[in-house]
Amino acid sequence: MKKYNHLFGPIPSRRMGLSIGVSPIPPKYCNYSCVYCQLGRTTKMSNTKEIFFETNIILKEFKEYLKENINFDVVTIVGEGEPTLYKNIKELILGLKQLTQKPVAVITNGSSLHEEEVRNSLLDADIVLPSLDAYDEESFRKIDRPYKKIKFDEIYNGLIDFSKVYKGQLWIETMIIKDMNDDKESLLKLKEILTPIDYDRLYINTPVRPPAEGWVEMATEEAIKRAVDVLGGVSIDMLATKGFFSEEEDDYEAVLSIIKRHPMNQYEIESFLGSRNCKNTKEIFEKFKDDQKIFIVNYKGYNTYRCE
Repeated sequence: MKKYNHLFGPIPSRRMGLSIGVSPIPPKYCNYSCVYCQLGRTTKMSNTKEIFFETNIILKEFKEYLKENINFDVVTIVGEGEPTLYKNIKELILGLKQLTQKPVAVITNGSSLHEEEVRNSLLDADIVLPSLDAYDEESFRKIDRPYKKIKFDEIYNGLIDFSKVYKGQLWIETMIIKDMNDDKESLLKLKEILTPIDYDRLYINTPVRPPAEGWVEMATEEAIKRAVDVLGGVSIDMLATKGFFSEEEDDYEAVLSIIKRHPMNQYEIESFLGSRNCKNTKEIFEKFKDDQKIFIVNYKGYNTYRCE
């Protein structure tokens, strides 16, 4: 099957089912460097919007992808950084919607929602999923580590403004981190700032994959339950997930095609290879150890694999 430069998946999303990912930006190009990011630290910190890749090229790839007749539930513009830094995002959203009847979603850190042009661009998406992990400037700097000119009040008010005019599904995700925003006082502050936002769902997450900073820890089960009770959201860990998929015929290359975009732990890889009736799983794991492109992190008692 054909390889693609800007498409990946379908990837199992615990929120949306099987998602075809669309990446309109270069890897790790972002205006945040979140302490919990599963892709590692941001290496291309920028707040400048650019047309990194021609929109027609991305849409042409999507047309070719659809010819494969692969089952999927949603098309997600996400990339490996912040997708709203793609200057042509409105054109991309509209182009994708012309090619499929499936919903088009955008996963964003919400940093550009104070800009009217960005808000207007995202109005065309069926689902928008902004993150909101902090409740004031201090917690914003500690958790999300934004580009220096980005201010919390600015992005927060932009999120409120967007929520008042957006007609699609607005799903907010809040990352709960041990000793950073998991105590009751922090949760009550988060609850207070969530009140003016007209959102449809609130998802509560915690860093289950190796984070950018080694000192970052998952919230405890007790803390997640407390967050669910205080915020009234849904814990992502409670959601069912489907299996991984790759169009690659070779088992090793199939795993590589996934972990370039979406880190997998050893059990996910074993399950994925099992679903492909792979007969040499052990040899593949041995090969991972010698592959300079693969970064293996032992986290919470198991190995997680990502491709640098």
